[in-house]
Formats: sequence, C-alpha cells, structure tokens
Amino acid sequence: MSTTGATAEPPPSSRTNSNRQDPLAALGALPGVAESVESVRKAVDRVYGHRVMRRRSNEVTSEAALRAARGSAALSGADWALEEVRRRSDFSGDEARVMGAALRLTAEAGQLLSIWRQSPLRVLARLHLVAAASQEDAVGRPRQAGEGVGEPLIELAPPSADEVSGRLEGLSELIIAGGSAPALVTAAVVHGELLALRPFVSHNGLIARAAERIVLVGSGLDPKSVCPAEVGHAELGRAAYLTALDGYVSGTPEGMAAWIAHCARAVELGARESTAVCEALQRGAA
Repeated sequence: MSTTGATAEPPPSSRTNSNRQDPLAALGALPGVAESVESVRKAVDRVYGHRVMRRRSNEVTSEAALRAARGSAALSGADWALEEVRRRSDFSGDEARVMGAALRLTAEAGQLLSIWRQSPLRVLARLHLVAAASQEDAVGRPRQAGEGVGEPLIELAPPSADEVSGRLEGLSELIIAGGSAPALVTAAVVHGELLALRPFVSHNGLIARAAERIVLVGSGLDPKSVCPAEVGHAELGRAAYLTALDGYVSGTPEGMAAWIAHCARAVELGARESTAVCEALQRGAA
C-alpha cells in the first residue's frame, strides 16, 4: 500500500488551529460529498419507510447487528458465512476470536452512544477492552512507545505513539465541539482516522468500524441501527477499502472525497441489506 501519509497534508484532526473552527464542515463542501450525503439519506429513508419497520424494527435491528459483525470480521480476516456466525457459540481460535470480538463490539456500541459526545476517548478505550476481552496486557489504552500494532491487513506504517496521542486528542476535540458537518462526513473521518492511527495494539479495524457505527446511530441518521455500513465495506471488498484508506491518509481533497464516497456507498449497501431483511420478514421467510 501507499505510504503517502508520511509527507502529505495530515487529515483534519491533526491540522493547525487556523483551520480548526469547523474543518469537518469544510469536507462537506468537497466535490461529490454533498451528492454522497444526499444518496445516503435517501437510502436510509427507504429502509425506515418500509412497512415492516413500523412493527418489527427490533428484529431488523438484531439482524443488522449480526450482519454488521460478520462484515467487520471479514475485513479483519475472519470471513465466515452468515449461518456459521449464527450457529457458533465457541469463539476460541484465531479467526473465531476475531469474530467473537466483532460480535461483542457490535453489542457494546449501542451502550456507549450517550458517552461518545462527551468522552470519545473513554469510549474508544472501552471498545478495545471489549474487543480484547482481557487477553492482552495493553488493554483499554492507546499503545505506548515500543509497542507493536497487530493489524496485519493494513500495511501502512503506523504513526508513532506520540503522534497517535496528539491526533486522538484532536479528534476528540472535534467530536466534543460538534459542528455542522453531515453525520456521514463525521463518521467517515472517525473511521478513517482510527484506521490510519491504529491507536491500540490490536483490533483497530474492528474498533474503527464500531466507532463509525456509533456516529451514524448517535447522530440520528440511523437511530435504530438498521443500516450496517460494515456490510457494505465487506461487500465492496478489502482491496477497495484499502485503496480508499490510502486516499484518506493522503490528506488531499480528492483522497478525502474518495474516502467519504466509499463510506457512503458502504452505508447505502448496508441499507439495501436491511431492506432485503424487511422484505424477507414481510414474506415470512425470516
């Protein structure tokens, strides 16, 4: 993969105060982003407008959570069939531990919505604790100098522990301050920044996608959590995911817009998946 992030303009959370008043809103003005935002809104509205959502939304939410976990785990190397995820209870073994972590994170994300806007770093620490399940020493805190990063599917050189600390603080400040940026833009930046930083010694991809989910749900864009972006990211494929991440890390307007568009398409595909679930429930097939 490209390592252009070493010399290119850094992503929004690490830029200087001169551009810090509402940098995420500025991303919303990039070419094509407004169209992506509108396309996502229409896709989400289609799911919420389905007649099944009026009386069986809890079932759709539960199914979306399961499919989200499966999709996120697939991008982290555990690509299991949905029925395998549904039937398994033993999650020991390397791939199974990834799947177990994804399932735990999906369940935990909904419990952290009220904390996110006040203390995003606390939420991220909690997500790592849940994902790691106390199987590692450096649990629930950002990695320190000299500690490695267990994220083999992302080949970008990880930033130093000092850079991670500074950029996490910057990201936290942006979230706490709020702003006028569309939820899709904020979710994409949170996701991309956590992937670029890989702030923990493990499970960073799973955590980044769980944080994206928290933003999409907590913002009110997808309040019932029925549009699993993780499904879309997996469907678009690992190669496209990593190529889009290169765009984010580059910090260029074109790269940032491409990453946001990729995240938008993932949400749309997640919405399509849940629409299919609604149709199956309506037919009595699920």
